[in-house]
Amino acid sequence: MVRAMKARAVKPESAGILMYRRGAGGIEVLLVHPGGPFWRKRDAGAWSIPKGECEPGEPPDFTARREFAEEIGIIPTGRLVPLGSVRQKAGKLVHGFAMEGDFDLARFASNVFEMEWPPRSGRMQSFPEVDRAEWFDLATARTKINAAQSDLLDRLLAVIDAG
Repeated sequence: MVRAMKARAVKPESAGILMYRRGAGGIEVLLVHPGGPFWRKRDAGAWSIPKGECEPGEPPDFTARREFAEEIGIIPTGRLVPLGSVRQKAGKLVHGFAMEGDFDLARFASNVFEMEWPPRSGRMQSFPEVDRAEWFDLATARTKINAAQSDLLDRLLAVIDAG
């Protein structure tokens, strides 16, 4: 007896950069808060590394640089160190890269997207893809970042310790 196999929907893959700097108080990481009305009142667990969806055939490191530029407003030119991948709760695979840098938050500029808001109103509104970017010490970052991405913080520390 042959059973028909259900076609599985391919989960999207994303790639992003976990930028870090060495401050007086230790390591700090740059995280972003998603824009739009659904995320407006969410904080703990809502923040992320700047990341976005990989185009078919696009190398993850290229995606990570492109998405950082779109969400932050500068093209990252530093060396990327692979941190491996994590799978988020909804199934999306996120490829992470570490990069040492010191982004000036005053230069933050995110791209925008349009959506119908309020729902079924027929009105299109523009929202920033990312509404905030902030530097956090590692302890605070662990409370802010998407739970699945917290593994990237541990991997970052391992990379830094390995020197």
